[in-house]
Amino acid sequence: MRKYLYPSLILLFLALGVTIYLTRTPDPVPQLRARRGDLAAGGEWVNTKAAIEGLLANLRAKPDDTKSKVLLAQAYMQEARVTGDHAYYDTAAMQLLNEVLRDEPENFEALCCKASLSLTQHHFSEGLAIAEKAVALNPNNAFVYGLLCDANVELGRYEEAIKMADKMNAVRPDLRSYSRVSYLREIHGDLPGAIEAMRMAVQAGYAGLEQTEWARITLGHLYETTGDLTNAEQAYRMALTARPYYAYALAGLGRVEQARQNYPEAIKYLEQARNTVQDYTFAEELATLYQLNNQTAEARKMKAEAIAMLASDANAADENEDLGHYADRELAYAYLETGELDKALEHAKIEYDRRPDNIDVNETLAWVSYKRGEYPAAATYMKAARRTNSQSPVLLCRAGLIASKNGNPAAGQALIKQALAINPYLSLGLAEEGRQLLAVR
Repeated sequence: MRKYLYPSLILLFLALGVTIYLTRTPDPVPQLRARRGDLAAGGEWVNTKAAIEGLLANLRAKPDDTKSKVLLAQAYMQEARVTGDHAYYDTAAMQLLNEVLRDEPENFEALCCKASLSLTQHHFSEGLAIAEKAVALNPNNAFVYGLLCDANVELGRYEEAIKMADKMNAVRPDLRSYSRVSYLREIHGDLPGAIEAMRMAVQAGYAGLEQTEWARITLGHLYETTGDLTNAEQAYRMALTARPYYAYALAGLGRVEQARQNYPEAIKYLEQARNTVQDYTFAEELATLYQLNNQTAEARKMKAEAIAMLASDANAADENEDLGHYADRELAYAYLETGELDKALEHAKIEYDRRPDNIDVNETLAWVSYKRGEYPAAATYMKAARRTNSQSPVLLCRAGLIASKNGNPAAGQALIKQALAINPYLSLGLAEEGRQLLAVR
């Protein structure tokens, strides 16, 4: 009788599996969180809330509505950008997308959303793999080429990124495609061309939308990079007019006032930005401003806050391969600010192991090595960081300081002069170190 037992058991297990699948309790649908403070003012929140509540109602009536799940995931990803609550909304969006892809592994929209979310979380290799799967399903979509461009940039594959940006523009030239062109021009040292393309991005968008005003503040930051504080301020003020209380525009105005050495006014702007959106960069910038304004205790507090926020993201990434922001590059800089050089090196190396070809990662490791007095290593990483001919004044100044410490003061001084010519308002510590070197001729 044993030969009949095994087929019976197999049938029994199959029946149990089907029963479990059909009767499984679906994961609870993540709910919308109420905005607070300035972010709750105005009509955008009313419209956003109505749209999301409509999607939630659809899913209560039809829990397997994959279209509503993807739309809700997209809405939550946008809400994360607006509120800064990435920990909650990114998790919510990933849950929804994974549910869709579990049932429809080739759902193009869900794959694109998941790739975008992975890139937001700095899971660049994972985002690239997902985007490559998506483009195989639909090679005529502009957005997916933008994802491929972004992933290749972050992994240091710049030639491939240019190809993807060209394809994106060929399919649909718009705000998103012009923005990619701008960033690639900036990376390759064409700052006027980067400004031109970002202007086109702003003009292609609708004033007041978060995406448009993000492009506008990116344009403002390009003006900052070139020392054009007048146009930078104008861009930030226009963004605030079109989108009141926009935290990143407030932070931009703070940086403009910092460059003008008007520290109390700069602090007001950054404090308002930080109270609106919880972003570690605001804590870092406030720490610098408090230090410049001789508010030592407040500076120490902000440095600790920035590290705590970044460490929380990093821990989440360690615990969940899908989620959690890889923040090791940012942590490296944060630990430099607190003088914890061993920790700075540890995190810089972790990020380097993930993406050794990225110029920004090489710049980070070069600067950490410089601060540790490891000048030959700093020179090696700086050479890799400069391979695209970036004209970033910060990069050039750091390269000059590193060259000088490696026995080439003439080249070092030339690079520092070049940096200060592009932007005479470099961060004061870096600029002062460069000017001191120029004085010792």
